[in-house]
Amino acid sequence: MSFLNRALAAVVAGVIALVPVAMPALAQQSPPPGTEYTPTMLVLDASGSMLAADPGGGTKMDAAKNAVRSFVTAAPDTAKVGLTAYGTGTGNTDAEKTAGCQDVTVLHPADTIDKPALTTATDQIVPRGYTPIGTSLKAAAAALPQQGPRSIVLVSDGLDTCAPPDPCDVARELSAQGNEIVVHAIGFGVDDPSRAQLTCIAQSTGGTYTDAADGKTLEQVLPRVSAAALRTYAATGIPIAGTPEYRDAPVATPGQYLDVLGRETPRYYAVDVPEGATAYFTGTVSFPRHHDSLSSNDRLDLRVYGADGQDCHTEEKELATRTGDGVALTVGSIWKGAAEAASGSTDSDNCRGGGRYYFALEWGLASDNAPAQLPVELSVGVEPAVTDAGPAAGPPVEFTAPDGPTAPIVGGGSFHTAAELPGSGRYTDTVQRGEFVFYRVKLEWGQGLAYRVRFADIPERGSEYTSNIATSLYNPYRAELDSDTTAYTGSEQTLPSHDPAIATAPIRYLNRESADPQVAGQAVAGWYYIAVKLSPTDKVAPVPIELEVDITGEPEPGPQYTNEASAGTFGENSKPAASGDPAAQAGETSDSGVSPLVWVALAGASVVALAAVVAALLSARRRH
Repeated sequence: MSFLNRALAAVVAGVIALVPVAMPALAQQSPPPGTEYTPTMLVLDASGSMLAADPGGGTKMDAAKNAVRSFVTAAPDTAKVGLTAYGTGTGNTDAEKTAGCQDVTVLHPADTIDKPALTTATDQIVPRGYTPIGTSLKAAAAALPQQGPRSIVLVSDGLDTCAPPDPCDVARELSAQGNEIVVHAIGFGVDDPSRAQLTCIAQSTGGTYTDAADGKTLEQVLPRVSAAALRTYAATGIPIAGTPEYRDAPVATPGQYLDVLGRETPRYYAVDVPEGATAYFTGTVSFPRHHDSLSSNDRLDLRVYGADGQDCHTEEKELATRTGDGVALTVGSIWKGAAEAASGSTDSDNCRGGGRYYFALEWGLASDNAPAQLPVELSVGVEPAVTDAGPAAGPPVEFTAPDGPTAPIVGGGSFHTAAELPGSGRYTDTVQRGEFVFYRVKLEWGQGLAYRVRFADIPERGSEYTSNIATSLYNPYRAELDSDTTAYTGSEQTLPSHDPAIATAPIRYLNRESADPQVAGQAVAGWYYIAVKLSPTDKVAPVPIELEVDITGEPEPGPQYTNEASAGTFGENSKPAASGDPAAQAGETSDSGVSPLVWVALAGASVVALAAVVAALLSARRRH
């Protein structure tokens, strides 16, 4: 029976084309080198009204420039950020209106961030003219890539003074192209009519509206809003090339890898498992979205083989329906054969004790409208044998709602970029339609986690705004431990909907012997992941959420291993592999250092573009 009882229902989106392959990018680094971010265009108001005084001193334009500098400084080095401004080329007299309403300039393209160039471009902005918001949105969208998830962050201090085009109509046009262009608007000291217009722009695309009363507030909110705009998910890992036969399989050490999987074609990977150790092997495939998702059913199969290619009769199968909604399908195996004693049977002993084992991953059932190949993310872990397993398993921890003020946080778009929650507390974020947002909590041996998610009341509510919401909890090797989902119509809703919280037992090695599969999956200390999802229903506005997180228990010594794995169970302590190291030799590479099969995926990006939406969790129910 698989430790992943059902497919991971998560948003796995982004364009695999142009993804710089990390060397290495491992399971618990955040973010790893090469992480892909949503291309984002900052659109800055430089109309004449930005010369007005800011309450904090200087002009509103001075404050806006300071906010952009703060964002640029904090932005990830691999983020793709551009800058557009309007109102810089003309004045705002009546005679200049025709020219002023076309006065939109792309000052920097949305390429991998060039922080000095962006800062210089910002510093040179001189506010003078009109406020052509609708035209600027069109220009920003045209300057972004034309496929995949894209974001626009608009900062404005007033109404569009040039309509037509009406900026809300432009936003609706962008939204009609799909959920892949999202506009986030920040109102900088605006009045009610301006606030209403900016809110309309944001919500028409599934984005967020945020008020900034003064420059100091703008400096706080712009980095946070922009960070949310950047989040997406793309497969990441050390390039590796699995083989059609076990004999030639590359040897994978603990860590995370990236390969390409074809239809009904097994790929073999080898893992050396010491005597008494436990091996973890997980594969995740993301499916592109398409309109005929009802007929999309896909399955991943995983088999384990021992010495001489002996079938160890361990097979895991995970099936997902409606994969055309953008499903990420995950299958995995916990291999304990290395801890079993020899039986005297040659065939049986080929699957017992320490040695080299082979994991065969296959896209066993492929829907007709799926592409021929997809990138696959592989996670490998090796946990040494123990001499002292430590305390016995215990019951789930009790949830105590944390008190104190809330802390704003920006979740990540993937396991790699999951936002770290530093401990017990209340955390706030805003989830956009079609997003699956990740957070992570470090649990030491002996500690337990309990949490719940509160989806806030929003003004636009009613049956026409019905959406699926969900939350899931994952362990360090990405097994889904628990989840809950329900319909959401805009009224306040809490998940889980029946129990006080989703909770783990204290994390102990002996939990793996529990008959409860949830508890059995809580047997490794490390990062535990919380995911929150809002389905991609067109009419759903962004939803503020509050995470109530309760971490209980004092850290315990944990099990005593026969030897410590210097790289960590899942490669989390690994250093970049030197030439000649097993990790460096894991995949046959081209002269550029990237697996040829990965280049196949890159060349076929138009086919395998992964959309930024999560599959609705159809007929899902909470695990027990």
